[in-house]
Amino acid sequence: MARYPLNLPVQLKKEAERWAAAQGISLNQFIMWSVAEKVGALRQDLNDPDFPQITYRRGAAGVPTPVLRGTGIRVQTVVIAAQEWGLTTEQISAEYDLTEAQVEEALAFYEVHRAELDAAMEAEQTLEAAHV
Repeated sequence: MARYPLNLPVQLKKEAERWAAAQGISLNQFIMWSVAEKVGALRQDLNDPDFPQITYRRGAAGVPTPVLRGTGIRVQTVVIAAQEWGLTTEQISAEYDLTEAQVEEALAFYEVHRAELDAAMEAEQTLEAAHV
């Protein structure tokens, strides 16, 4: 195990000590678990750095879904509007109050992540059909 000197702000250290004591563990163990938890969460980051306007959001079922950052609009919604409804980039932009750049990035994201999104859309259609 590696050693690492750590300087914490006084208030943060006091809070960490309180949380550690409440869990019946040492401050050192609490900090180690906290760092491990954060690193694990970062490893699960699904965001594609080539598409900065797209992020993943976990819905009620806990399934990560790509959405346009800051809007909550799913990428698959944009894809369906373009492919199934035949809307142009300009029409989708107006319909969903998005910039044309956002629409274009969502469609480009789909092209790169087609297998993932097609599988998600198919699963959703199957689920909807089962409830009809």
